[in-house]
Amino acid sequence: MSPTSNPVSTHRLTCLGVGEGWPSGSRRHASFVYQFGSTRLLLDCGDGMSSAFKAAGFDYESLDAIVLSHMHSDHVGGFSMFIQSLWLNQRRRPLPVYAPARALPALQAWLNATVLPAGLIGFELQWRGLEPGGHFNVGPVQITAHPTTHLDSLQRSFGSQLPATAFEAFSFVLRDSQVRVSHTADIGDVSDTVPLLAVQPNLFVSELSHVDLPALTAAIRQAQPSKVIFVHVACELLSDLDGLQARLKQELGPIPFALARDDDAFDF
Repeated sequence: MSPTSNPVSTHRLTCLGVGEGWPSGSRRHASFVYQFGSTRLLLDCGDGMSSAFKAAGFDYESLDAIVLSHMHSDHVGGFSMFIQSLWLNQRRRPLPVYAPARALPALQAWLNATVLPAGLIGFELQWRGLEPGGHFNVGPVQITAHPTTHLDSLQRSFGSQLPATAFEAFSFVLRDSQVRVSHTADIGDVSDTVPLLAVQPNLFVSELSHVDLPALTAAIRQAQPSKVIFVHVACELLSDLDGLQARLKQELGPIPFALARDDDAFDF
């Protein structure tokens, strides 16, 4: 499967950044625009996404929600800059921001610290906490937030020292009347994919950094999603790209897949 720029598609994923946590000269950090018909949402907001959003030609007024999976910097490091971009481009529509509930005060304080207070930016940010297993709607798109184990070890090590820090992490199932998409964000174990693959997604967007590759491909092969897009691929795996592609092809069999790059767009 290869990226496509078919302008008539009503369901599209645009990968503004597919990098993992390490700094990279060729990959921005995690940020993805999902289009379901006329509904657009931004899932994660990593470093560099503001320039990518501008270059992709998206209308600043057209974004319907921001969803932040967890508070690692490679997933939220571009947040305040993007809010500044929305302000400077004179957005006026209210914008819901979904994030782990404990993270909301920190995000608000961050905007205040970067001199982007609510009274300045010219539009309302609607702060909404994610709950494990909770459903919410963005237009016709129903989103289910599934907790992952990604930050569990850090919570065990630092939770008592950092009681106000959000150690929650989420993956998501997004669906409308036509399609189902599962997006891992960052997971800690293949078991985190169980609720994502159980819906038999038309598109499965999976990280490839924090999980055992054979276990992941075995789970995908058993679930048989229609398409798989790998993002957040560990740099050591990318060092042998041809070998990785050959391995994935062997382990996934007939399931179509792609290793996404920054600015790739996929219809689903």
